[in-house]
Amino acid sequence: MNQSKQKVFFKTFGCRTNVVDSQIMMSKLEDFDVTLDEHEADIVVINSCTVTNSADSTARGYINGLKKFHKNPRIVFTGCGVWTKGETLFNESKIDSLFGASEKENINTLLKNDNRFFEAGDLNHIDNTIIEDMIGKSRAFIKIQEGCDFRCSYCIIPYVRGNSRSYSEEKILEQITLLASNGFGEFILTGTNLGSYGKGIDGKDGLALLLKKISNIKGVRRIRLGSVEPIQITNEFKEILDEPWMAKHLHIALQHTTKEMLNLMNRRNKLKSDLELFEFISEKGYALGTDFIVGHPGESDFIWQEAMKNIHRFPLTHLHGFTYSKRDGTPSASMPGQINGDIAKKRLAELTAIIDEKNYKFRASRGSLDILIENEKDGKYFGYDQYFNSIEVTSKADLIGDWINISEYTIEKLNNKANF
Repeated sequence: MNQSKQKVFFKTFGCRTNVVDSQIMMSKLEDFDVTLDEHEADIVVINSCTVTNSADSTARGYINGLKKFHKNPRIVFTGCGVWTKGETLFNESKIDSLFGASEKENINTLLKNDNRFFEAGDLNHIDNTIIEDMIGKSRAFIKIQEGCDFRCSYCIIPYVRGNSRSYSEEKILEQITLLASNGFGEFILTGTNLGSYGKGIDGKDGLALLLKKISNIKGVRRIRLGSVEPIQITNEFKEILDEPWMAKHLHIALQHTTKEMLNLMNRRNKLKSDLELFEFISEKGYALGTDFIVGHPGESDFIWQEAMKNIHRFPLTHLHGFTYSKRDGTPSASMPGQINGDIAKKRLAELTAIIDEKNYKFRASRGSLDILIENEKDGKYFGYDQYFNSIEVTSKADLIGDWINISEYTIEKLNNKANF
């Protein structure tokens, strides 16, 4: 390692799409060294999330904390927050420089500029970078799509990521082929609105077609998906659910389980068809996760009780639940019937308890587990099985990056445990 090179630390907030964006930036740093220790960094690149006002606050808090570091690193800001809070942070001199996601492939040149810079870029960009490695990762995250054409009433993302646009199939397959040849066996496809990939190529399901082609690449063992919308699960997609290379876990965004709230949220999914879809996929042996917003304006006690009756009917195993947080500039922010924060927290706890119990029963009903070990801590190894349930493995062997199959394990409240 060239000791004269400045060290750059990447702080990534938010979704898996941001994880990929950070990996792209790391791969472009020819004149800098990447460090995984923020305290030794000369430059900290903050890849921000702006999905809620609280996400903005979290990033601001992190920035303030950096000022206390011994090195007092140069702070460079990027990500979705560029379009909502970036200019304010720049003008307040909270950050040293700023660039938009469309400029990330130019990061090496940008960081060589010692002067303050503000390069917001545009919302039409598609990356051309082929990543040879995933720094600090055992699984490979592959971005296949950017932006979103949906306009949910609570969401700012289409305004900071742009409309839906897909990466070329050729680039995606080239990327996966390279990473597979470098030892990666599990691939997680991600995007802002993953299911809109291809936007119906020749009237067919572009995502299902892509998955089939990825599965034919030598070395690809398991394919996972980020979040998809219920209406994006087509007949073509249903046909690949039995394929052995599909991870037996799907994350399908519901956001709510009452007609009234789905209408207020300007959602495209419907309760009856959602339930039928989840039951169909569950019968295929899949674990099923979802997003759920608690405490959105208009969520009365009566509506909440109805939602929980419905949630008991869904064969859910995983939850990304969160209390509603205002996002300035969205229709929901000015809606009547705002919900008290303490009430929202109690409701989230109730929802989480229900799904935790469902997850426990699901894990208790499984057989052998196919696990990719990702990391180690204090002599324990950790990974995820095909159902995206975490497992703690005790072993005398070094298992990092290994695939193991376990048929005997202990089912505990929050995860499984085994000896190997």
